[in-house]
Amino acid sequence: MYQSIDEDTIYNYLGRDNPDLIRELLGLILSVNLRELEELQELYPKEDYSTIKKRVHKSKPSLSYVGASKALELVHQIEEDLENSAPLNEELQAQVKRIRVDIQLFLDNL
Repeated sequence: MYQSIDEDTIYNYLGRDNPDLIRELLGLILSVNLRELEELQELYPKEDYSTIKKRVHKSKPSLSYVGASKALELVHQIEEDLENSAPLNEELQAQVKRIRVDIQLFLDNL
């Protein structure tokens, strides 16, 4: 049903018994974590690798909570070789778009 997230992983981390909590946490992931990853596009031309590293590192738990394994692997790779990671960021941006759509669909069906 979802291309980039895993429903079972979400329930394993957040539980099935509190949909309000799930909505709140997924809303934060949408409004904060995914937005920060989208803003990486602005940081690469500035070669602001320190901020890039902080942002991708910070995103790991959120990506884990939603089971976004492909995006999680990409942020690990970016973190390992920051100076050469711009092509990986392009892949990550495509994943972030899919994650955003999938989380919204998940929320709509919650």
